[in-house]
Amino acid sequence: MDSEASRPLPVPRPRVFPLSGPTAPGPRCGHTLTAIAGPEGDLSKARLVLFGGATALEGSSGKGADTPSSPGPAQTSAAGIRLAGATNDVHIFDVRSGRWEKITPLGEPPSPRAAHAAAAVGNMVVIQGGIGPAGLATEDLHVLDFTDPERPRWHRVLVQGPGPSARYAHTLSLVANRFLVAMGGNDGKSTLGDAWALDTSEKPYQWRKITDAGEMPSPRMYATAAARSDGLLLLCGGRDAGGTPLGDAYGFARHRDGRWEWHAAPGAMPTGRYQHGAIFVGNRLHISGGAVGGGRMVDEATSTVVLDTNAGQWVSPTSSGGSDDVTRRCRHAVASVGPFVFIFGGLKGSQLLDDLLVADDSNGAELTIFDPRAPPWVQWMDATHGNAAASQMLAKAAMEEAQAALSVRRVSAMDDLRCIDEQIDSIERGARSTDSPASQRSESPDINLGKGHHLGSNPLTPDVRLWHRAVVVHQENSLRGLVRQLSIDQLDNEGRRVSIYEGKGAEKSPLFTRSMSAPGTDKGTHKRVINELLRPRTWKAPEDRRFFLNAQDICELCDNAERIFRDEKTVLELHAPIKIFGDLHGQFGDLMRLFEEYGTPSTAGDITYIDYLFLGDYVDRGSHSLETICLLLALKIEHPKNVHLIRGNHEAHDINALFGFRLECMERLGDDQGVFVWRRINELFNYLPLAATIESKILCMHGGIGRSINKVDQIASIPRPVTMEDGGPVLMDLLWSDPTTNDAVQGVQPSPRGPGLVTFGPDRVKEFCKNNSLQMIVRAHECVMDGFERFAQGHLITLFSATNYCGTAGNAGAILVLGRDLVMVPKLIHPLPPSTPRTPDSSGAIDEDVGGSHITGSDTWMQSINEERPPTPPRGRPHLPGSSLEYF
Repeated sequence: MDSEASRPLPVPRPRVFPLSGPTAPGPRCGHTLTAIAGPEGDLSKARLVLFGGATALEGSSGKGADTPSSPGPAQTSAAGIRLAGATNDVHIFDVRSGRWEKITPLGEPPSPRAAHAAAAVGNMVVIQGGIGPAGLATEDLHVLDFTDPERPRWHRVLVQGPGPSARYAHTLSLVANRFLVAMGGNDGKSTLGDAWALDTSEKPYQWRKITDAGEMPSPRMYATAAARSDGLLLLCGGRDAGGTPLGDAYGFARHRDGRWEWHAAPGAMPTGRYQHGAIFVGNRLHISGGAVGGGRMVDEATSTVVLDTNAGQWVSPTSSGGSDDVTRRCRHAVASVGPFVFIFGGLKGSQLLDDLLVADDSNGAELTIFDPRAPPWVQWMDATHGNAAASQMLAKAAMEEAQAALSVRRVSAMDDLRCIDEQIDSIERGARSTDSPASQRSESPDINLGKGHHLGSNPLTPDVRLWHRAVVVHQENSLRGLVRQLSIDQLDNEGRRVSIYEGKGAEKSPLFTRSMSAPGTDKGTHKRVINELLRPRTWKAPEDRRFFLNAQDICELCDNAERIFRDEKTVLELHAPIKIFGDLHGQFGDLMRLFEEYGTPSTAGDITYIDYLFLGDYVDRGSHSLETICLLLALKIEHPKNVHLIRGNHEAHDINALFGFRLECMERLGDDQGVFVWRRINELFNYLPLAATIESKILCMHGGIGRSINKVDQIASIPRPVTMEDGGPVLMDLLWSDPTTNDAVQGVQPSPRGPGLVTFGPDRVKEFCKNNSLQMIVRAHECVMDGFERFAQGHLITLFSATNYCGTAGNAGAILVLGRDLVMVPKLIHPLPPSTPRTPDSSGAIDEDVGGSHITGSDTWMQSINEERPPTPPRGRPHLPGSSLEYF
């Protein structure tokens, strides 16, 4: 029986949105609706681009929407409804104001068409295929470029070599913000099952057919394909060659080594369908409408369903007495902006529709993408939520609008898809000679996805931005596994609160349960470690405290990892997307919780799409330093290019001999083997990289810049292996220094940690960033109550991932998730109750069968160390006598 915690959020019901503006699109079907963000990726300035479609019907026989196919040679004798009046007009829906406008872009437009496919690539809309009055449209790619929002322009893309043939009823999607993928459809002769990919980062552009890619879906037309933010593409439904509606779904992903892979998703849609709509909002795939064959639409109960890819299950709307008849349609178009799903037009029976439906999947959390005073939005909110609730939500939206615009941006993956425009505006461009296609192509600026520059702008990366909301694991009312979003400013008040789990949480089912590891990977100790320890939902601490590896196994891990570290630079050069972890301090349970809630570094998790960076202090203070360091080393061996470790101040023999790691090794491995392992691991620590840059804009280190570090090159020039004794003042500052207590304290000040250590002010941070062309420093080293804390007006962030540090601080733990657009999102977990063992049982809930002796007996040695050598208090709390390193 499902618990309350296992139930995904309800399915939002689309409601009619008032049509407003000088020129609404009018009735149509077989069109596309594509969302593009505003300048600099601002979703509050997003627009929906509606292109093409059929605006009339011919030969209605009353059989409804299933009988017809798109017009063309293959359907000239078909009975039933035939589409007509194909158009190539363009309408824009301004999301903020809720108003429609018809535009006439510059350049040569595509031919009139319906049943085509479209995808957004940065600030451009790419159109391909379809069918019109003269039959199948050509296979050319057409781009509607909104680089200049006031002067949009059509371009035609020159693609070399073979590609997807002329077709209709297919899908076109942007995968991993880089690859245009076309799949399925009909070429006028048969239903197709092929897939093609075009790398938008490589010129000259060319399609590549994808073959031998796992469980490829069967041929189909009128399916949908939607891309999730992490790069997973989900192909859903469609109609097979025999006309049967399909209810299956397939995931499609590209590995870092260039392999593509299909895999069937678990379960099936409540009702198989085709000519439906599908779009992702976060991790929830919204399915709307569709035909089921025999001239019938999907029924009301399943006309709107959601695939929750976090929970791995399909969700149908709950019965509310209202009618979902408005979503019973086919051949409509869908798009999403932020938490809102937009549905326009379509075909219902023999009637073309011209209405706009909007569904809100925000659960009331985010409303800042629209103008809360715009009349269409006021009317829609009133109809959707009722007068009182709508008034409250609109007031909240107005307040949030005044604070900040939504800052999640889409990356311009095809940033310089300048294409071949055969009709360049003579007024704008001036006279130009008629060059050959090859020479025109060579004049197009090179694409540089790694730099992510926008069309028409200088080739610069986006600015690093901290998202104004933090993702927080919700722990109240037994809702474990759900998350909420809080304004960062609220965390100053909430960070000291420790929520308590009540009851057991429900285990999440992953969307795909298979491993996507590269074939032929050699087995070794690191594989055994990963299999034993990388179990976020089921890991339990051993009752007898014995570690499952012996000294020889651990030395093998160290040897293999050391070979990798030797070949790495002292300052790593990394790229987004990436997750950043702060201090862990042997609190392995917290590491598992962070993996559980926010993604796991495995090929069945998210390592295919995002890197992991750990900022040091893996050992000491906590009870499971061996698990922590061994798993991280194993992950480094398994994913050497995607898992990154840098050194912290506790990765030094003189420190971790005093703060628990040496004693843990002896207690869990025996005195002789324990000391031997402790020494070997500390030898390895001397090879760890010391810092990392991300996109040449963010510098990550453990401690800080102190008084001696003025250039990144000073860090890069430190030879490795290096001990603390040999590293000099630069290494001491790098691993030990802290920011001053607040932005008002400038310059370099003595550190309360002890003699010879310093703190550095915001002036040092800003000067360092300016001199090194950086925008931000991310560091760890200090416990902060909310898991992360801003300093120097946001130019420095302190990150701490272990919760309730040393069992006394009561702090939250956090990670930072940096997207390709360089928007940084904090993600938090709160501490577990002090009386509850920090070991999840097999169901993922707290193990209530472990007696109190597990806490007070075998772990007493760690409690004693923390009492004898208390940790530095969290930032913002006073330093008490004996709480620093002065006792040395």
